[in-house]
Amino acid sequence: MKVKELASYCLNCKTKPCAKGCPLENNIPDVINFVKQGKYVEAYNELSKTTIMPSICGRICPHSKQCEGKCVRGIKGESVQIGKIDSYIGDFALENNIKYEKKDTYNKYSVAIIGSGPSGLTAAAFLAREGINVTIYEKESHLGGLLVHGIPEFRLDKDIVRNVIQNILDLGVKIENKSIVPNINQYDAVLLSTGANEPIKLNIEGEDLEYVYQANTLLQEGNHPKYDDKTVVIIGGGNVAMDAARTIKRLNAKEVIILYRRSENEMPAEKNEIIEAKNEGIKFIFNTKPLKIYNNNIECIRTESDENRNLKDILNSNYSINADYIVSAIGSKIDKKFINEFDLELNEKGYVKVDENNMTSKNGIFACGDLIGTKATVAFACRSGRDSAENIVRFLNN
Repeated sequence: MKVKELASYCLNCKTKPCAKGCPLENNIPDVINFVKQGKYVEAYNELSKTTIMPSICGRICPHSKQCEGKCVRGIKGESVQIGKIDSYIGDFALENNIKYEKKDTYNKYSVAIIGSGPSGLTAAAFLAREGINVTIYEKESHLGGLLVHGIPEFRLDKDIVRNVIQNILDLGVKIENKSIVPNINQYDAVLLSTGANEPIKLNIEGEDLEYVYQANTLLQEGNHPKYDDKTVVIIGGGNVAMDAARTIKRLNAKEVIILYRRSENEMPAEKNEIIEAKNEGIKFIFNTKPLKIYNNNIECIRTESDENRNLKDILNSNYSINADYIVSAIGSKIDKKFINEFDLELNEKGYVKVDENNMTSKNGIFACGDLIGTKATVAFACRSGRDSAENIVRFLNN
């Protein structure tokens, strides 16, 4: 279906519920109205007021839980396919070399951004568009964070990611690869955006056995064991679990099973990702919690939720699942060792403590994204980066 046909399905509601459902609050109705008229440059310029990643977010956002989930059309039928429209406009801009708008002014201030995931890249773009001198510090050889090292190629074309990043660099952003902590005193402000990359432990017996892996590590490093003729069990229910399962299935595993402690309706993964995984032959076992790992087996117990979603074990329902490899995908946390280098306060949940302006406990040092507990989607990370950039601009001007 052509993009104009997709756009024509929109009612252009005055209340803009789709925009309210978007973490970035993109002005979706106006963007779609431009698309209806074939004004793709204007549509892109409107989108660029709030986002620098329409090609990326349009592909990987959980749209049914965000913008499309709020679409009035979805009450009695299918929602407007906002993600496809956004990605089309983003791709159109990349293919036609349309650049981000930038203020034609010189700014004496300089800002260091540590980490180049979605939040850091977004902050870099919005700061550079204000004429501020921005340097990104990244420990890896390539920018992009999880966009490059976490999300598989079959979900997100890496050429698109590289082109989006190049557009950001074309704003005059400098990069320092293979580097993390700069001399922060040479900058007027510093933004920490290193994400949450430390895997959360299962805290069960046997999780340190040699055939047990962490999903984040496998996806980021790509250093997989040989799965041929093997059964692999993934523990977890989020998008990382789906990505790991679908990647491993593509690496010729005989059987891939996703084990989740709650029901299918309670899975945090995007609905479409669950459907895709099922279509690819991946099996699901719900309401099952792992208790311990031993001799290539997982001892499990069945679970159930009450009306308040409190999870409880079902007595005497223990059973075992055999697996050649086991992959844990239950989430990640921040690297406290890195944060301690800045001597920053943490909040009660273990994230970097910030005020309403994204300022940490140290004056001039800001933090965003997963470091401060932002909801773990790319759009929320981008919003956190944009908010931080706006707050840094105010801080510098004052």
